[in-house]
Amino acid sequence: MVTRYYHKQMVSVLTALVTALFFLSPSFSDARQTDPADETIQYLLEYVARSDLTFVRNSGRYTAQEASQHMQKKFEHFRDEIETPEEFIELCATSSLLSGKPYQVINKHGETVNTSEWLTTELKEYRNSATAGVR
Repeated sequence: MVTRYYHKQMVSVLTALVTALFFLSPSFSDARQTDPADETIQYLLEYVARSDLTFVRNSGRYTAQEASQHMQKKFEHFRDEIETPEEFIELCATSSLLSGKPYQVINKHGETVNTSEWLTTELKEYRNSATAGVR
């Protein structure tokens, strides 16, 4: 009787371990990252992070790294609704969900541009360089 109980316990534990390993394995967890749209979105997030611009969100000013982190959080929130880089820009880099105010970037000359326009321009350049084999 004890052996049978022990056997059932071990089967349950092993099943749970195998299931956990499957879901945590790099091939499963990184499956979405191999999607070309996701690669482009990650490029855009990195582009934001390494820019030397000031980001304006709800009248507050933020560094490029802070802006990238905020967009990443929105991307994670809207992940199931985003299939293209354009949808990423629309949902994560256009405006505040709270106030509706557009996100903006300020360059070193003090010029202000909507973040969605700035990122859409970079997306076009990225795709052009990809088709030309420049990346």
